[in-house]
This record gives sequence, C-alpha cells and structure tokens, in this order.
Amino acid sequence: MIFTELRFLVFFAIVLGVHWALPRNRPRKVWLLAASYVFYAAWDWRFLSLILGSTIVDYIVGIKLDGDRAPRVRRAWVSVSVIVNLSLLAVFKYFHFFADSAAALLQTLGLAIEPSSLRIILPVGISFYTFQTMSYSLDIYRGKLRATRDFLDLALFVGFFPQLVAGPIVRARDFLPQLTRRRAASDVAFRPLLLLFLSGFFKKACISDNISGVVDTYFTDPSAYDAMSAWIAVLLYAVQIYCDFSGYSDMAIATAGFLGYSLCENFAFPYFAGSIQDFWRRWHISLSSWLRDYLYILLGGGYGGRLFRYRNLMLTMLLGGLWHGAAWRFVIWGGLHGLALIVHREFHDRLRGRSFRVPAPVGVLLTFWWVGLTWIFFRATDWQSAFV
Repeated sequence: MIFTELRFLVFFAIVLGVHWALPRNRPRKVWLLAASYVFYAAWDWRFLSLILGSTIVDYIVGIKLDGDRAPRVRRAWVSVSVIVNLSLLAVFKYFHFFADSAAALLQTLGLAIEPSSLRIILPVGISFYTFQTMSYSLDIYRGKLRATRDFLDLALFVGFFPQLVAGPIVRARDFLPQLTRRRAASDVAFRPLLLLFLSGFFKKACISDNISGVVDTYFTDPSAYDAMSAWIAVLLYAVQIYCDFSGYSDMAIATAGFLGYSLCENFAFPYFAGSIQDFWRRWHISLSSWLRDYLYILLGGGYGGRLFRYRNLMLTMLLGGLWHGAAWRFVIWGGLHGLALIVHREFHDRLRGRSFRVPAPVGVLLTFWWVGLTWIFFRATDWQSAFV
C-alpha cells in the first residue's frame, strides 16, 4: 500500500476521521498504532513480528540504560540493541549479498562453490525502523534522551505509518515529546499540508513513475544506445530518483501533519547544491545526519589527523551506499561520493585563507555532473553494466 494508491487514500481518510473523532490523546495513539500495524501488514503480515520484536528489545534496553549503572553494564546493554538490529538487517537484507560475494570470491580461487539457493524475502521498511530503534538506545546511552516507560509511545515511534516504509528517519528525541502534547484538529494547517501532499503526489505519480519506463528501457541494454542517449537517460534518472524520493517524503510529512505530528524535512533542492558537501546537507537529510551522528562520529569523526578523518568519511559513505541496497554497485556509488567528499575537503583545506573561490554556478554544475555520473552505478542492473 503506497501513498499514490486509491486504497491508501481510502485507508487514510478512515484513519484521519477516527483519529480526530476520538476525544483523548491515548485512545488516538492506540488507534494510530493499530492503523500503522494494519498498514504494515498490508505489505506482508508475517513481518509484523520483526518490527514488534525490535521495539520490545529496545524498550527493554532503554529502561536498562536509563538507570545508574556501571559503564561496562551500559555498554553490554547498548550492544544488545546494536547486535539485534544489525542482525535483522544482516539476515533479511544482506544474507544473499554476503553469501553470493563469498561464493564468487571462492570461485575465483578455484573452489567449486555455488551461490546460495535460499531465498529470503526483504521486509519492507526494515532499513528505516532498525535505524530508528538503534538511535533510540544510542541516544539514551549517550545521555541525550531519557527512556520512555510507555511501551505504546515507543511502539508508535517505531511503527508510525507515514514514515515507516520510506522515511524520513525520525529521531526519538524529536518524536516522543510530540506524543505527550494535547492537540486538536483546529491546530492543523490543513491547506498547506494538502498542497505539500499534492506536490509530492505529482512528483511521484506524474513525473517519476512516467519517466521510469524510459529509464528502464535504456538501462536494460545500455550497449544498444549511443553516448547522447546515455546522457539523456542519466539526466532523466536524476529527475526520476529525486521526484520519487522527495515526492514520497513530501507525502509522508504531509500525512503526519494531518494527524498533528511533525516530521523533519528530508530534501532541500539538492541539485542546486554548490558542492558535494552541500549536496549531502540537502539530499536525504535524515539519513545523512543519521550516518554522521551514529556512524561517522562513532568511528572517530574528524579526530586523529587527516588520514583518519578521510578513512572515517570513506567508511561512512561505503556503508551508506550499502544501506541503500545489497549489491556492489551501491557500495561503488557510496565510495564515489566518499571520494568526492575527501577531494572537496582537501581542496577546501588547501585554499583556506586564500581569495580564490569557485563561482557558484560552476560549483552547482560540477556537483550535478558528478552526482549524475554516480547515479549510473545506483541504477545499473549490476556494477559491470555501469561501465558500458
């Protein structure tokens, strides 16, 4: 059930009507959690146990972390959250990637190893809700958040259906306080939210979905087309993926807003970025900030000298690429962005204090050119065809 389908619009109309008809906050939260689980079950009811299990684990971990405990005990409890959530991702999203990559490596060494025939279905939204539950426990561990004792609140934070499938990735410290506020339908700015939803609907259904057929035709057999066709396909894909991602985010933000909840902005005109660093401040903002706060800084951030900083930056982007999809082409895509960020940082450091500056239009064009070039690896059917 996606936001552009008629059945979602009917579903949401019912959810919205009942939500504002309920007189108190807690019944509304119970209703929204039930609706969120119905929404998730519409994709595949079997995976409700995963999202519920992840929620239960981090609920327990959060309470254990919130007490005055020895550092070793706290590290052990936060490790439970990280291990459980990363294990869910490893099994359900990356099993085939690791198994097939290992088989290919062993085959190159002369060993007759066949790729795994086991097929594991990817649960929708697992990349988003595992990151949210992990960040909840990590924030408590770092002293930035107090654990909630209300399981309903945590379950709704994890399973809130407007952002469950495709983000934005919500932080607990931003969302949980909203669950305790009393709100009325009169507080909701329905008109601007409707315009935002229609804008996202137009980008997703009218632009992205219509462009996708042309893009698919090219990337199915890129060797059959000339260079001009290739660049047109890349340009169209740049438009398609932006309209797809940002359109869905706009609809998610508007849908949450109709219910009285605020979600973070996720795209801020990224193709007008003047540098690759600026691009990542504008593109999938909730993901890039999550990678910065919970991976880059965890690795050491900018401490330890230039080489360590660049190592941390590259590892963050490689893993960020792998987060998007379980294939080497996504890893290459992340690595290319990591390389660009390192070059930008080196260039910036060497020119610090000098009067030279790249003209803004040139910076925008160069950034868009590089981003468009890297989209080839993101969209290609495999990393080999990306070089065609």
